[in-house]
Amino acid sequence: MLTRSVAFIAFLCLGAATAFADGKPRIDKAADLPRFSYTISGKVDELVTDPAKFAKFAAEVRRDTQSVLDKYEIADRATLRQLEGELAQLDYLDGHYDEALKRAATIKSLQDKPADKLMSGLQLRAMIAADRKENGHASDAYRKEVGRLIDAELNGMPYEVVQNEVKESKAGAEITSEALMLGYVRNVIQPTVDKAGSVSSDLAPAIVNARYRVVATLPLKDTLIAAYSGYLAAHHVDKPDIWAARDVALAPGKGYKDVNVAIWDSGVDLSLYPGRFVKEASGVPAIIAFDRFTQPASGDLQDIPPDLKNKIPQLKERLKGFSDLQSNIDSPEASALKQYLSTLQPDQYKSTVEEIGLAGNWMHGTHVAGITVKGNPYARIVVGRIEFDWHLLPEPCPTKELTEQDARNSQSYVDFFKRNHVRVVNMSWGGSVKGVEEQLELCNIGRTPAERKALAREYFDIQKHGLEKAFASAPEILFVTAAGNSNEDATFTEDIPAGIRLPNLITVGAVDKAGDEASFTSYGPTVVVDANGYQVESTIPGGDKLAESGTSMASPQVANLAAKILAIDPKLKPTEVIKLIRETADTTPDGRRHLINPKKAIAKVEARAAA
Repeated sequence: MLTRSVAFIAFLCLGAATAFADGKPRIDKAADLPRFSYTISGKVDELVTDPAKFAKFAAEVRRDTQSVLDKYEIADRATLRQLEGELAQLDYLDGHYDEALKRAATIKSLQDKPADKLMSGLQLRAMIAADRKENGHASDAYRKEVGRLIDAELNGMPYEVVQNEVKESKAGAEITSEALMLGYVRNVIQPTVDKAGSVSSDLAPAIVNARYRVVATLPLKDTLIAAYSGYLAAHHVDKPDIWAARDVALAPGKGYKDVNVAIWDSGVDLSLYPGRFVKEASGVPAIIAFDRFTQPASGDLQDIPPDLKNKIPQLKERLKGFSDLQSNIDSPEASALKQYLSTLQPDQYKSTVEEIGLAGNWMHGTHVAGITVKGNPYARIVVGRIEFDWHLLPEPCPTKELTEQDARNSQSYVDFFKRNHVRVVNMSWGGSVKGVEEQLELCNIGRTPAERKALAREYFDIQKHGLEKAFASAPEILFVTAAGNSNEDATFTEDIPAGIRLPNLITVGAVDKAGDEASFTSYGPTVVVDANGYQVESTIPGGDKLAESGTSMASPQVANLAAKILAIDPKLKPTEVIKLIRETADTTPDGRRHLINPKKAIAKVEARAAA
């Protein structure tokens, strides 16, 4: 159920509502949204590529999606954006351009982040206007007009606000191919249909989105690349880095206390940190590990399957290629990745995505550790290793037995941290009740959506309560967690640990190096501070450097600051550390971000220690 809070390639009623407005039941949690089911026979990719086959499916999806908007008051703007976005795609595919434009305007009004407000609906508006001018979307004139319209709208946008989003859009266009667009449908949805004969309303949007991309955006690949590249080249002004001036490195030999810091993640290459990790009484490194089957494991890093070990250099190059594309860096790795993914064959999709996922998991904890201990010679690492699943279809599938064991393992991790005198734990991972429900569907567990919903709630609550109990059993430990990368309210989606409220837990959102809100970062009432999580460079296994983005990279910035505070004043309690971090954070004029300020925080704790 638990997943890393970072991704390389992205795709796509238990509990009655408790409040009413205008006669509509109010939905306060994502898990309370109604569920629907759609019967599908044959090949799902034919449903995507055949207009006649798609039409019946699309009509059913439209009916149900619209019914949710009509019948319920939904308290979450991100959910409203998602539902309206699905209908806007259907409107475009049906040729209902005026309706699509109205929905695009509604989505724009629901955006919260400044860049999203500007970029929202950009491509859709250009495609519709060009189609109307050129009487169709199959000509060179149409594609040229789309490019001109995107150019014109982009050139009116402030570069300092939208540059990250434009870079990400350019990178997405550069790697796109039909194999990538249909890969999820063929390798994830098709096996589900083969087993169950249907898909739920959780998976249906992926089919709609696949058709939209194949019909609307894939033919514009070169046009989009040229438009985004032109805008970036015309400006080419890098954002200012606010973090360098805020950073503080503790000098060695100042008499500060060592602070044990746990990296509860995918493992840490301890060979990179000689003399900087905790040893147990027997002299071995302090490591606790469980595999994805919830069984005890050993070693500081997850084992790579023998047939993939010789691919590690290639997989590292692909990870760097993704990173460079996101930063608009024209490196050999970026060029090789674009060429490979753009020409990917359908039978290569599954192995490619799973191998990249495995490599991302494998390096993740080491990358996080590098951020956590940077500039702190007093930090000592304790490893709590998780094995995240990297398969497109869950392996293993959720069961009550596995869930209960996983909850017990959560307590085992925390008990191990307590025995090794850990003061700060970083957790750059998460899960949600909807995530459990999707895994159950992919595994064909549960005869109906209602049964899956009930099972998902049962399993999720077991794990959530297990985490809460484990955290509460260690009031002397500060737990730091990532907000998540779904651009949603972590409380509405019931993310864990991000949505948990405890006095010794702090949840962190991501901004970029200029302090602007990252496009992916989740938010909500539990997300109380923000830190740099955009293209943060750190070390991965073997000692290579890699820049990565995600709230996974923001959370350890706060863990880093907390460990430095405790090195200076080890008497502070977690609640006092959290208060100090929050009091010295800088709130932005829009009130949405609370940027940590290590220099202010360290100066304040040093002044207190000296008094």
